[in-house]
Amino acid sequence: MTWVEAIVLGIVQGLTEFLPVSSSGHLRITSAIFFDRDAGASFTAVTQLGTEAAVLIYFAKDIWRITRTWLVGIRDKSVRSSLDYRMGWYVIVGSIPIGLFGFVFKDQIKTAGRNLWVVATTLIVFAFVLAFAEYWGRQTRTLENFRMKDGIVMGFAQAMALVPGVSRSGGTLTAGLLLNLTREAAARYSFLLAIPAVVMSGVFSLGDVFEPSAPGTSVPTVAQTIVATLIAFGIGYAAIAWLLRYVAHHTLYVFVLYRVALGTLVLALLLTGTIDAT
Repeated sequence: MTWVEAIVLGIVQGLTEFLPVSSSGHLRITSAIFFDRDAGASFTAVTQLGTEAAVLIYFAKDIWRITRTWLVGIRDKSVRSSLDYRMGWYVIVGSIPIGLFGFVFKDQIKTAGRNLWVVATTLIVFAFVLAFAEYWGRQTRTLENFRMKDGIVMGFAQAMALVPGVSRSGGTLTAGLLLNLTREAAARYSFLLAIPAVVMSGVFSLGDVFEPSAPGTSVPTVAQTIVATLIAFGIGYAAIAWLLRYVAHHTLYVFVLYRVALGTLVLALLLTGTIDAT
């Protein structure tokens, strides 16, 4: 991997991780178009540690309050009715699906799932699913109305993002809107839900990032991985604040149009032989 590649991919990761456009899909597409190779699933997982560090810092007070209340609630029944205690369980239970599917399909995620035909198709298909959710969802429920079934449904939606192009935030936002949550409530739970999954994925991928997972996969140095992760952290932190403000006052249709346009472009490049699918 060149330094230009590492820096560009770090920027792309930071810009797209929290938007409903698929950061892993963008890293795969950017690698194929501009560098004629794949940075690999492991590199993607490790650089996501930078954006999740941004979540930990941005939501530090909320995370500390939820964790503390959850630990107290294990012993003290009087706090179990509080939202913070329940949210602790919602995040734990909602993280189970992606952990199970990630373990079962770990080989496919690193190989067949990164095929650009798959990425482009999922970008377009799930754009229309997101559009339907934005149109149909009544957005009458806040986090105060959040229940365990909501966490489970959004947990399974997050698991679909193991396929590049689906989008973790896109999947969870779509599910949240279909459950009639407000966009802001769905986004906040989505941020919290991502922490266990992304951190564990990044940690388990540390040993693989410096080994090519397939022919044509670029291999970064330790320094390049660190720099890309730090860049993703800085840009990702700003993206969190922007997205929370945006979803509070705007629809998600702009992301729908963007996903369809990008997916169509990738399909055109594949059909003309400009880029290879694998």
